[in-house]
Amino acid sequence: MYQALLTTTNNGILIITINRADKLNALNNIVIEELSNIVDEIYKNSEIKSAIITGTGTKAFVAGADISEFVGLTTTEGKTLAQKGQDIFSKIENAPKPIIAAVNGFALGGGCELAMACHFRIASDNAKFGQPEVNLGLIPGYGGTQRLTQLIGKGRALELLMTGNMIDANTALQYGLVNHITTSENLLLKAIETLQLIQAKAPIAITGCIQSANAVFNEKQDGYLTELNAFAQCFSTKDMKEGTTAFLEKRKPNFIGA
Repeated sequence: MYQALLTTTNNGILIITINRADKLNALNNIVIEELSNIVDEIYKNSEIKSAIITGTGTKAFVAGADISEFVGLTTTEGKTLAQKGQDIFSKIENAPKPIIAAVNGFALGGGCELAMACHFRIASDNAKFGQPEVNLGLIPGYGGTQRLTQLIGKGRALELLMTGNMIDANTALQYGLVNHITTSENLLLKAIETLQLIQAKAPIAITGCIQSANAVFNEKQDGYLTELNAFAQCFSTKDMKEGTTAFLEKRKPNFIGA
């Protein structure tokens, strides 16, 4: 079905693996297009409850964009390229279902941007993060300057953006760029366990959490109003009634996503 992606689904968790190991899973036009298509599937397929994005092998999550596709582009073509990447990564960020990055090895340039577009990140202990675009006379174009600043703060973000330096998994954890570190062998297991825990919650409430947290960084959106409306919507759901009843009856709730 896909040229550059491997996909498997188990218990509602879709695992998306970027499969270009010979290129350290670098993003090219095919990967970008196929990511867009699979994210659309996440939105519309009710059997998919959550998703993991990762890369083939242990060397790289995504080691960057395929720079060979940048050669000879005009200013207009460069802008079109970046706009497409931003649009797809925005779809990931605003997905109504949890999408987490399982970062194995290098997450550089577009790879770091892809990881940051996910709702949060779990890293292997050999993971490396960076935005080295300045070494090519470029800056990040898929939202990296914005999300990196949001996640780790302006000073640290500017240092990484302007030096092009990489940080290891422990530093990324210290900075708040990743939530957890584990071994390469346990990376997917940790991601799956985390999503299984989330999937046990009320899906409409999970969507409300994503929308409200994203609204913090959206200048066109009143985050408090977004939260207010999402909170109010929960009161019309069967899951809210089930959750409160189960709490009072001291039992586990059975949420149905309605």
